[in-house]
Amino acid sequence: MNGFFSITLILIVATFAFSYKGFKDAGFSYRYKFIVNTVRNQKDYKRLITSGFLHTNWMHLIMNVLGLFFFCTSLEGFMGPIRFILIYFVSLVGGNILSTYIHRFQGSYSSVGASGAIFGSIFASIAVIPGMSITLFPLPIAIPGWIFGLAYVIFSIYGIKSKKGNIGHDAHLGGGITGLLLGVVMYPTSLIDNTFSIIIVAAPAIAFITLLVYKPEYLLVDSPFKKNKFLTVEDKYNLSKIDEAKEVDRILEKIHRRGINSLSRKERTFLEAHTK
Repeated sequence: MNGFFSITLILIVATFAFSYKGFKDAGFSYRYKFIVNTVRNQKDYKRLITSGFLHTNWMHLIMNVLGLFFFCTSLEGFMGPIRFILIYFVSLVGGNILSTYIHRFQGSYSSVGASGAIFGSIFASIAVIPGMSITLFPLPIAIPGWIFGLAYVIFSIYGIKSKKGNIGHDAHLGGGITGLLLGVVMYPTSLIDNTFSIIIVAAPAIAFITLLVYKPEYLLVDSPFKKNKFLTVEDKYNLSKIDEAKEVDRILEKIHRRGINSLSRKERTFLEAHTK
């Protein structure tokens, strides 16, 4: 086996093992997943990394492992194991840091998954490999990397703003832009060799993140195209999600302190219904 492939293989095996343990043990998953309060208030920074090895279900895990295999293997072969490891983990942390900032007033917000690290690897590849193309399964055609990168940045911005679906758009965007910028730092000549791709992908992402820093109220303003202009996105999120998330966290904390046998039948039923 080639040496460059071994790091990706180790990440795949570790992700499978960690995620499987989390599937079987809710308390284990709770101890290591990303939760805003535990990172901001309890300073449990290990979760910025450990959450990347947990997944919500088998489909989530398999999709991320496939992404890791197809995208990270090629990047590791291009830049070597040390630089690849740095890209992978710094992107993972960068994605979770952006999530921490965006959800800083939603203390019970939680997430898991390697997507931030994977998108960091994809965006780093777009930055440092001129002419890179991406084939989106099952489509039999390859598209230029910069088109994929720009489209995904726009999609992520829309997802963050609209909060549609159970997808960590903020972690994806944060991980992606972190990987791209770190790739440029590692390979400064890419600014000359691949100027267009870097600028077209980085510019809207950086502009959006800058907007969030200087005008954080932007996320609280509802879309002018929606019928109901009186409830903000934040209001809707709080009304529909926050109570359920708090109850799940309370039950998981109880499992962590007293064991799963301490749960009542009602608590078990609630947890099963909200962690599928």
